[in-house]
Amino acid sequence: MASPMQQFEIKTIAPLSAMGYDISFTNSALWMAIAVGVIGALMFGGLRHATNGVPGRAQAAVEITYRFIANMLEQNAGSKSLIYAPYVFSIFMFVLICNLLGLLPFIHPFTPTSHIAVTATLAALVFSSVIIIGLMRHGLHFFDLFNPKGVPWVLKIILVIPIEIISFLSRPVTLSIRLFANMTAGHVLLKVFGGFIVSLGLAGGALSFLSIAPLILNILFTALELLVAVIQAYVFALLTSIYLNDAINLH
Repeated sequence: MASPMQQFEIKTIAPLSAMGYDISFTNSALWMAIAVGVIGALMFGGLRHATNGVPGRAQAAVEITYRFIANMLEQNAGSKSLIYAPYVFSIFMFVLICNLLGLLPFIHPFTPTSHIAVTATLAALVFSSVIIIGLMRHGLHFFDLFNPKGVPWVLKIILVIPIEIISFLSRPVTLSIRLFANMTAGHVLLKVFGGFIVSLGLAGGALSFLSIAPLILNILFTALELLVAVIQAYVFALLTSIYLNDAINLH
């Protein structure tokens, strides 16, 4: 039986290097490229015959999904944030499709979001975007985010400002670990119970009938993991919206 962690192994498909750095094309890069291709196909297929009248099912699905993300962004960061709706929508779709591709059966898929390197890169992208947008909109007043009004200076210096700075710097860490941990734990659980099914089935006799129990549990866990894949994409986009609120409104 393969180890439950073997499914997360990075495998080189095409060895490449540049200036002494290993930039090989791996299975992780392949599945991220597939995710981008799936997103492009969904967007192109849904909007290829776009109309201002009654939309078809594909167009309606794309528009409803986009409007859902745009409404979430507006509720958390105000109407000024809608200019960034395509950005948040792109992040949501990429995380969602990467999560879902890892649940495909029979083809040994790879889940890019089960690697901290991928989720940390996405979190760093969000974090740097918040800083850049905040500085562009407010200049050095952006740092007022760490200096709340109405608090005595002594309390600010000793307690409030350090807490605000630590809280702000911890955002990319928590954002990346939350997604990575949920996707990794779920896939490990599915693999472990899958191993129970095979082991009990090969044991023979009465033990073979006991394999039905982990089989049922694995079906239930697969449904749960499907739900987690969608929820984690939503949570990632939601937290991105909340962080953008700080850059746009400074509160």
